[in-house]
Amino acid sequence: MSKYDPLKSFLATRQTQEVPMSFHEIEELIHAPLPPVAFKHRAWWSNNPSNSVITRAWLDAGYKTERVDMGSRKLVFRRAEAEEAPAQEPTNVLERIWASLAGTVFIPPGVDITAPTGEVWDAEIQ
Repeated sequence: MSKYDPLKSFLATRQTQEVPMSFHEIEELIHAPLPPVAFKHRAWWSNNPSNSVITRAWLDAGYKTERVDMGSRKLVFRRAEAEEAPAQEPTNVLERIWASLAGTVFIPPGVDITAPTGEVWDAEIQ
């Protein structure tokens, strides 16, 4: 049993495609405060199933998070499409990096995040 089960039950009974909620409404529903990281890091609200217990709650209810607004502390739960194929585990390092960053940062097309920067760090000086 998880403290986030009330959120899971609430979402599972919704008949709409979208369920907008504030962070405060979620706290009222679960009768507990969200952890401080929920207010500081957008990635906490990602749909990565290994992210946190609350993530499993909304995913198990058939929803995904969208339009997370950290400033106004609001988000939208959107019903996951039934035809979505399950995500496959990335096999190489670069794919795992991209998967980890999904939804948290924007990298412009053509930017190679693995390319050397030309900076020399103290640890590299011998």
